[in-house]
Amino acid sequence: MWVVIKFDQKKIELMKNDISKKISGITKYYSPKMIIQYYNKNKLVTKEISLLGDYLFCFNQNFKNQHCREAIKFSRGLKYLLEGQGFLGNDINRFIETCRNFENEKGYVNFSFLNLIKNNKYRFTSGPFVNKIFEVINFQKHKIDILIGKIKTTLKRKEFSFRPV
Repeated sequence: MWVVIKFDQKKIELMKNDISKKISGITKYYSPKMIIQYYNKNKLVTKEISLLGDYLFCFNQNFKNQHCREAIKFSRGLKYLLEGQGFLGNDINRFIETCRNFENEKGYVNFSFLNLIKNNKYRFTSGPFVNKIFEVINFQKHKIDILIGKIKTTLKRKEFSFRPV
């Protein structure tokens, strides 16, 4: 069973060790990550970000038992354990499966994971238009029609990275 954990980012390894000591069985962790590249003072900076911030998914067969969930609540590095995700199990599994389908060979989620919405504004995080804001006019499977200021252009979806404004 998957549970959602909020953790202290500086103490994640302590938390993982505590959980493995308190609960028997194999424990798996999943936190989808994305690589963002942007220019800072004419230098290309690469940054790894977690899509969930300081939350992660933790799987162990023993989490079905309430006693096991109670046992890990006071682990070092764990801020809190979200309650009530038993009925959300299918949604959590679907989200994790979707993230894994969009991962590249290094384990990072691709930008195609993000859903584009017409008439929303986005900011480029790579390429010659870095930090420029654009509006999505139309999108197809591999191409996007955008509007930068008064200039309308088309670009390939996989060539540039961007994020919502």
